[in-house]
Amino acid sequence: MADQKKKKLTSVQQEYQQLAKGHEPPRPLLRNFIRAFLVGGVICFIGQGIQELFIQYFDFTEKTAGNPTVAVLILISALLTGFGLYDRIAQWAGAGTSVPVTGFANSITSAAIEHRSEGYVLGVGGNMFKLAGSVIVFGVAAAFVIGLIKTLFLMGG
Repeated sequence: MADQKKKKLTSVQQEYQQLAKGHEPPRPLLRNFIRAFLVGGVICFIGQGIQELFIQYFDFTEKTAGNPTVAVLILISALLTGFGLYDRIAQWAGAGTSVPVTGFANSITSAAIEHRSEGYVLGVGGNMFKLAGSVIVFGVAAAFVIGLIKTLFLMGG
């Protein structure tokens, strides 16, 4: 595939790519992996702590504490995004902040903040759900397929 793309380039374009590649700074992969691992781990650790609080102080079970824990993580992520802190953390940690719930809440909140000048319905609502719509559709489709597979296994024996 990469060879096919190179064949389409002119000799000047290929020469430029080689020159640009030589001036590209090396990526600190190990440092990026460690930062992502640490921040992702801290987010999960905080989530586990919140879940334990719900279990210990609000008489939730391990099974029922999950939903309020996720709601609190979404709220924290949205607040940090609104104050501009989540983006600073994300710049430092990279992929570590894309833990599904908090990363998704950050994306939705960022879209709302960015487009608020266009109005609440078309600006905030419309742009928030451009992103959320695809995630919701994929989630519903995946749940349907998994439910269908589970039903077929249960019917089979």
